[in-house]
Amino acid sequence: MHTLTIFDFTLPESTEQWRPVDDVVMGGVSASRMEYVPDGHAVFAGTLSRENNGGFASVRCAPGLFELGDFDGIRLRVRGDGRIYRLRLRMDEGFDGVAYQASFSTEDGTWITVDLPFSAFRPSFRGRDVPNAPALRPGSIRQIGLMIADGQEGAFRLEIASIAATLDSPAIPRVDGSC
Repeated sequence: MHTLTIFDFTLPESTEQWRPVDDVVMGGVSASRMEYVPDGHAVFAGTLSRENNGGFASVRCAPGLFELGDFDGIRLRVRGDGRIYRLRLRMDEGFDGVAYQASFSTEDGTWITVDLPFSAFRPSFRGRDVPNAPALRPGSIRQIGLMIADGQEGAFRLEIASIAATLDSPAIPRVDGSC
């Protein structure tokens, strides 16, 4: 498998472009943060609350053009708390709109590698499926984010070493000059 590192969280400046987007935008009281820790990785952490019809906490990077059209999926290197998280991808630079998400489980206190093929990402808008949304186009991804919305109130903590694009089967170059 070939990989292209998108975010290397071993560097102190790696989290500067990440911002929280929590349920406070709709009256909830959950809170999260994304920060670099001196151990050499990032931490997405906070408190999830269902109070005031809340129930999600998230962070997302500043918009950019990631140029992932030649790749098959995303690989995360994470150490979690046993809870379920979501990786979210957006094809626009807006604050609100359709996001494509895939869930992944973590093992409490254990570093794991999570591979999420682009085919596993499902369109969602404000927590609801969007069956008529256009298909995810990896070459058009403009924002990447992490979310927790597992219904379990309390503290959460997801450590992230890296986020990379993956390619299972690189194209085999032709040597005979034909198309």
